[in-house]
Order: sequence, then C-alpha cells, then structure tokens
Amino acid sequence: MRLEDGFLRSFGTGQDFPPLALVLDDTGIYYDCTRPSALELLLGSDADVLQPSAQVVRQIRIQFLKSALSKYNHAPDATPEMLRPDDVQRVLVVDQTAGDMSVAKGGADAATFEAMLAAALTENPQATVYVKTHPEVSSGRKVGYLAGVQPDARTVVLREALNPLSLIRQMDKVYVVSSTMGFEALLAGKPLVCFGVPWYAGWGVTDDRQPDHPAMARRASGAGRRRSVDELFAAGYLHYTRYLNPETHQRGSIEDVMRWLEQQRGVSQRFGGRMIVVGFRRWKAANVQPMLSLRPGAVLFVKNTQEAAALQPQGQDCLVCWGRVPPAGLESLAVQSGVRLLRMEDGFVRSVGLGSDLIPPQSFVLDARGIYFDPSQPSELEDMLNTRALTEQDIGRAQAVRSFIVEHGITKYNLEPLMPVDWPCGGKPVVLVPGQVEDDASIRFGCDASGVCTNFGLLQAARRQFPDAFIVYKPHPDVASGNRRGKMVLHEALNVADHVEVQASVVSCIEACDVVVTMTSLTGFDALLRGKRVVVHGRPFYAGWGLTEDQLAVPRRHRSRNLDELVACALLHYPLYWDPVLKGYTTCEAVLGQLLEQRDSLRETGRLQTLRIGYVRRQWRKLGVLVRSLRRSW
Repeated sequence: MRLEDGFLRSFGTGQDFPPLALVLDDTGIYYDCTRPSALELLLGSDADVLQPSAQVVRQIRIQFLKSALSKYNHAPDATPEMLRPDDVQRVLVVDQTAGDMSVAKGGADAATFEAMLAAALTENPQATVYVKTHPEVSSGRKVGYLAGVQPDARTVVLREALNPLSLIRQMDKVYVVSSTMGFEALLAGKPLVCFGVPWYAGWGVTDDRQPDHPAMARRASGAGRRRSVDELFAAGYLHYTRYLNPETHQRGSIEDVMRWLEQQRGVSQRFGGRMIVVGFRRWKAANVQPMLSLRPGAVLFVKNTQEAAALQPQGQDCLVCWGRVPPAGLESLAVQSGVRLLRMEDGFVRSVGLGSDLIPPQSFVLDARGIYFDPSQPSELEDMLNTRALTEQDIGRAQAVRSFIVEHGITKYNLEPLMPVDWPCGGKPVVLVPGQVEDDASIRFGCDASGVCTNFGLLQAARRQFPDAFIVYKPHPDVASGNRRGKMVLHEALNVADHVEVQASVVSCIEACDVVVTMTSLTGFDALLRGKRVVVHGRPFYAGWGLTEDQLAVPRRHRSRNLDELVACALLHYPLYWDPVLKGYTTCEAVLGQLLEQRDSLRETGRLQTLRIGYVRRQWRKLGVLVRSLRRSW
C-alpha cells in the first residue's frame, strides 16, 4: 500500500495543516509513470467513471472551479496588476521543487524543465511567458528547477505564492512537467502541454511531448484510452481519493472538504492582515493564538498600546483586545491608523470546562462594532438581528442546532451532571433564578446601577414578582468554583429562595422550572431554547426582540425575531468556531458534536468531575497551563 496526499489536501502547507484528502494505492502511485497505478488502471478500464451521475460530476467540477480550490489554498489570488497590461498572449510555465518524486517518477529531470521553457518561448513568439515557482519554493523551504531564470523582455517570474486557478484563468496556454497545476489548467479549459508523464497525460486531452514513453503505450492500449476532462476529474478526485469530513472527523466526500476549505479562506480574507493583540495574559495568549489567524506569523502579542503603535498597523491589520474596555489609547490608535479594533470574547457554546480554569475555547467572537453584552452601543450581533435576511437553509440549520442542544443538554461550559431534580415545590410554579458573576462585564454594562444588578437583588425581584412561587437559586459555576466574585452566603439566599441548587446542571434546572428570572445570564437564552418563559432585568443580547419579558427598555432593537432567527444569528453566524484537532475554523454543528463527545468521554472515565470540583487539583492543572505559556516566545 502506498499512501500520499490527495489533490485537494488542506488550507496551507506542512504539518500545521493536517491533510483532508489521502490516496491509498495497492498497485502503484499516481505520480509514478514507470508502473501502473490504481488510478491508471481505473482510467484504462471500461468502467463508467461518471457513474452514478455525469450531472453530479459536472456540478462538483463547476463548484470546484468557482471556488478556485487547489492542493493548498492559503495563497492570495493573482490580480491583473501582477501581469503586464499590454500582453498579446500569455503562456504559463510551471516550475516544480527540485527532487520532487513526481518529476523523477514522471519521466523528467532538470533538463526537461529547460527544454519546456525553451519550447514555450519558441512556440509562442508573440507571448509573454510567465514562470511560476512552487509554493514551497516561495516559502523558502525548497528550491526549484527554474530558480535561475531571470526576467527579461518576454519572461516574467512569479515567485510569490498565488492561487493557481486565479493565475491559470488569465493565461492562454499552460506548460507543465508533472504538476497538479496542469490538471487544474485542463479543468479551466486551457490548452495544456505536458513535458513529463503525469497521471492525466496520454488520455487524449493533453499535448504530450513524450509520446513514446512506455506509460503512453500502456494508456493507449486500455479500453478507456480516451477520457474526457470530466472523466479524469471523476476518476482522480472522486473515486481514487479518500476524504475526511472535517466536521464529523469520519470518512467524507470532496464536497465536505470543499466547504471546509472555502470556510477557511473566507475567515482568512475577513481578517487578512496582522492580528495585533494587546494586553492579553500569557495563558490567554497561548490558548487563543492558533485560532486568531491561519497565516504563520500573523498573530502578534504586545503588552500595551505603545507597543502596538510601534508595529505601525495599517490596511487590513486588526487591533484585538479582550472584552468591552480596550487598553488606554487603543481606540484612538485604531482611528488614527485606519484599522479595525476587534473586541474578543468567548462564544455562547464554549468548551467542556471553565474559562477561568484556563480551558481553551472552541468558539469565540471578534466584533468590530462593539460586543454583544454591551447594549450601550451597537454590536455586530445586534446589527445582524436588526437587518440580516435569513435563508431557509439558515432556519433549517437553526432548528436542527436548537434540537441538538436541547436533546443533549449542551450549555456554555458543559460541566454539571445532567440529572433529574425533585424539588419539594408542592405544586407551586417553579421560578429559577440563575446567579451570575457580579463583576462580570455583562452586568456592569447591561444592568442599571440603580436597579437590579446583584444576585441578591435579583432574588428579591423574583420574589416580588412571584410571591407564591417556589424559587430556586442556582449559583454561577465560576462563582461556585471560587474563581469569581458573587458568592452569596447560603442563609442569605434562603431568606428569599426556597432552595439553592448546587448539584444539578443548569439544564436540569431549566427543564424543571416554569419561569427563569435573570439579569443578563446566558441561562435566559438556554431557557428560550427550551421554550420557557423568561423575565429579564438587564439588557442581554436576546432581549428586545419580542421573546422575553423585558423589565428595562432596550434601545435600537426595532424588530421582532422568532426563536429560530435568534438562534441563526447568535449561534450560526456571529461566533467563530474552532477545531483544535484539524487546526481550522469549523461550524456550530461540528463543535456541538465535539463537545458532546468530549463531555460523554470524560463522564464515562470519571474525569468530568475533576474539572468541576477539587480546588487544589484545579489549581495544579491551571499551573500547568501557565508554565506551558511561559515557555512560548511570542
């Protein structure tokens, strides 16, 4: 068995980007023309490789071209400005890395590349010849066969990494030895000259300059010796290659990988410059550094605004701070530099474990307008809820996500055990009052200082509104763990509440209650997901849309939204989701599945409890995170 990367491998090169496509060949390997491969045998057989549907193959090919995907997908597009504006004709010559096995096993050597360049110049006397180096030559890791070529009146050398199809589209003709760019030129409908013997040569769609090579004779003798480009695409990309579904981590399809790669590219283009991160503690920097950019070296951590200014932010660069209040002078620096200031926060479905225990998040927010928990100014989430037109697909996804969350008891931290509760309510309506961290920014900015802004004040307000109800107080996990402020002495709580719940999960409590009374807690959102009545004494992101009983006026929120629309904006479109295994951006659905798997695995092994109890054990684990962060250089 021979194992090799597939033709649609990953977003970037190297070990930082695990492959999403692999070839497993029990006959040979596709780039070795000295012997048959499973791909060659398939193409040489009488098999109808377009089955089960030629139309599906064509649709996938069209989408592939539209997305301009390639083996690696991190490079920017080739812009018209990179090419000479007065070209009569453009010919592309594709270089490869010296020592590449596809060259040695593709019937070629260094002299082949020299002959190819000479032919391109001779055969196209009116053309400008563009020599494109390999991405790993551009990165400095390897050298190319045509590394010594110098630009002249007819020759342009493109050394920077570029999206292959964006370059090919601007060419009239393409010359290759054995590069995958040759097949991508065929997909784009360009005339292709092959000086080597790649897997796609010899089937009637290429101009082959080694017609007498033994591999050509083998291919000519096959029953399927003439194959269309669609047939080559189906055989190589659909039948020969195996794909990982990046969302489920199970066997998948080319469409799964295409969606994933488009998502990586979309986020990378959205944050295309440097991410200059200001004022983060070292442990937080260590946790979030991988997820702030897929481009090596693009994330820079600095202590303060002065150090950020010294980096001279400009263009697509972003200044990043944690939470609502930026470090002194950072907003002014953003305005002066003309760059975006991004406020970063955890997402609504975060992790298995507390952020205050230094557990890395799997969802987070980068907001260029404000931040979702601060109603004093707009946020991207608020703008989205006010203006975004949602599709049927959005609503369908939102319904599925809500059902999954409810069915499996998913929460922000996923720590507390799911267990039925049996409160002695005596038939009274049950009111759940979730505690919060009292110095949390969502309370400082989302509640009125003269109104309800403490846990005890919230309990008193709930008792006033529901004098005959059975009131249950549920402390916040960060407070119960001892990490954050807001702990209420038990007897004080029981002066107002009928019960203090410290064992069951907040989900279990929500399911057992009739009403939730909250300030700005995410528990109110969790309750809405489960169809509960929610009374709100602050201005959380889910208030003001007609779904909650708001005790305070909520400005700027001028339309009603149903629950599925709220879920689509708040869970599908506003946060970014991170896959720490594949080291890339993923979907809400994928993270929900991963968190469920993590939680269930930890519960089965008894380790879930160690994440939530045992002060010394938790501090020891946090110390380990801090030590690892100190070892890193930024």
